[in-house]
Amino acid sequence: MAFQILLNFFLAFLWMFLQNSFKGKDFFIGYILGLLIIFGLRRFFNSRFYLLRAAAVLNLVYIFIKELLLANWAVFKVILKPKLDMKPGIFAMSTTLETKWEVTVLANLITLTPGTFVIDVSSDNKILYIHAMDVPDVEEAIDGIRNSFEKAILEVSK
Repeated sequence: MAFQILLNFFLAFLWMFLQNSFKGKDFFIGYILGLLIIFGLRRFFNSRFYLLRAAAVLNLVYIFIKELLLANWAVFKVILKPKLDMKPGIFAMSTTLETKWEVTVLANLITLTPGTFVIDVSSDNKILYIHAMDVPDVEEAIDGIRNSFEKAILEVSK
């Protein structure tokens, strides 16, 4: 991926030099032409086209912001209730993520979401132990994490 980005910038600067114009407009045109060239030659690279991974990263950021806002709203509702009727709990979630950085990103995204906290990760990085402020249904909480964060992380890493 990094090679494709650097190659795209190189092609954009090469276009600027060939045009003998150092304006932003010419860099943008060169960047777009570089994208087309790299897209046309994508089968010769050993990783997928880098804009697809960049889109997956943006999707992961969008999912995190959405979950962050929803979790903040849920915590806010719990705080404003006169009677605490929440069910805190600790549960184990097995993960399909394979590399250490994927598990670390998942654990950090879970911890950064209000109301949840990753207590521990198993030594083989396959099970996360999570504390949640309100867990009426453990399977629903696990499915929510799998269908949002874990799925988006897998999309970024493939």
